[in-house]
Amino acid sequence: MTTLNVLPVNPHDPAAILPELAAALEGRASYLPVPLHDAARSSILRNSQRAGEPIDASVALVVGTSGSTGTPKGAQLTASNLEASASATHKLLGGPGQWLLAMPAYHIAGLQVLVRSLIAGTEPVCVDVTDGFSVAAFADGAAQLTGDRAYTSLAPLQLTKAIQTREGIAALQLFDAVLVGGAAINPQVAARAEAEGINVVATYGSSETAGGCVYDGQPIPGAQIAVENGRVWLGGPMIAQGYRNAPGHEAFSRPGWFGTSDGGKLVDGLLVLTGRLDTVIDSGGLKLHPEVLEQELLTIDGVTGACVVGVPHARLGQAIVAAYEGSATLGDVMDGLGDAEDAGRLNHWMIPKDLRHVDALPLTGPGKVDRQKVAELF
Repeated sequence: MTTLNVLPVNPHDPAAILPELAAALEGRASYLPVPLHDAARSSILRNSQRAGEPIDASVALVVGTSGSTGTPKGAQLTASNLEASASATHKLLGGPGQWLLAMPAYHIAGLQVLVRSLIAGTEPVCVDVTDGFSVAAFADGAAQLTGDRAYTSLAPLQLTKAIQTREGIAALQLFDAVLVGGAAINPQVAARAEAEGINVVATYGSSETAGGCVYDGQPIPGAQIAVENGRVWLGGPMIAQGYRNAPGHEAFSRPGWFGTSDGGKLVDGLLVLTGRLDTVIDSGGLKLHPEVLEQELLTIDGVTGACVVGVPHARLGQAIVAAYEGSATLGDVMDGLGDAEDAGRLNHWMIPKDLRHVDALPLTGPGKVDRQKVAELF
């Protein structure tokens, strides 16, 4: 046994934790990464994950899950879990390279950029995202890369912002691969990236899987996918050793596997996600995965972000409502949804009963929209 140590992550200098990460990978310490600038979140993590108390020495990192409600669960990741994920990523992408960090390093996506850098023996370039994602800062960081191969990891909204400017496009073109995960990619943005020769790789995974373990619908080397009763299960050497604060959780009921909260199906060997199982909207007995309508909204010109939720309704049980960001007017959006209905991609009952334009959708993690706060708008 060892002690779970708190590892404050300074958003202005995330690379400062590299020595501690190296110690964790070598089995010399166990750490709980917490955001130095967010006292409330840090306190919740310290208390819920029992910082300072004994922990199995095989656990390198306890990484809190991102969520808008409740207490975060702490995924217990061993050095083997982290190394398996990093090595498989490099193998799939064509070899080790230099990484640019443009995400918070206390979330698994940012942590893995640093872990991959340690595994590759390269010095990461870090972009300060404390005050949000700056395309100019991202482009400046990309220009500092000197390795034979260059990689970065972004949230979908960061990619959307970067690809709206020539400066951002030029920076994105410098990378051999741009990993994008945490939420679905706007199909218009994906098409623009392909047209500009930017190699965007859509990733799927979580803290419980040491980061993305499915790339463009296919498992990375060593990972496995299974779909049972519509629920996605992920397996392999990168799967966490359960939760620090929820031992015996049913998501880890099968050794080496993690039962996600996502619905999906396998089509020609590729994983196609249908949406979160815990966000399905039941409107008058008809069930909607909000992601289906969100993807349709994102195909409309001028819509850069969208969130669909269900709110209490006296007759329907839940009413379907939506918020979006971008330059499109309410009329533009309703016309676009009407066209989708005419084309048979949507049914009439899926059209939102209320639609709101917002300057920016509230977030609960890198690229993850806070659905609870969106529901409160209505």
